[in-house]
Amino acid sequence: MVLNSLIKKELAEEIPAEPGAPVWREDEDGNALTLRATSAAYGALGIVADTGADTGSEEEPATDMADQPETSPESPDTATEGQPVRKMRQGTKQEALIVMLKRPEGASIAEIMEATDWLAHTIRGAIAGALKKKLGLTITSEKVEGRGRTYKIAD
Repeated sequence: MVLNSLIKKELAEEIPAEPGAPVWREDEDGNALTLRATSAAYGALGIVADTGADTGSEEEPATDMADQPETSPESPDTATEGQPVRKMRQGTKQEALIVMLKRPEGASIAEIMEATDWLAHTIRGAIAGALKKKLGLTITSEKVEGRGRTYKIAD
């Protein structure tokens, strides 16, 4: 049903299937058909250039947003250790977490739980996954008397 909807909206089109290519369906004459995205689909996804679906030479490699490095407010057009730096989203709990961790005193799990309504395991996962791995931030932690373990973004 989803694929039929994409065809009706002209985001996908049926074309004859090459030998060895996945077959979407067979037409009335028994010819194998496959699907490909149209230029309208690439435009809707924000992809810079189409893959030659409607025009263009097959010899030119397609480029899309996945091939383009992402930029961050701290370092536009740069990447850490060959990895693209992800762009921070504005007005999110993740942004609030980053603001808390940038404070000189950092933030404890309890303080972050209160500010974001997240559970402790969610906070630890966000620090390890989104902040460290995806955004490439360096997070330090230390045990502070009276506050417990606090986390902050290293300078």
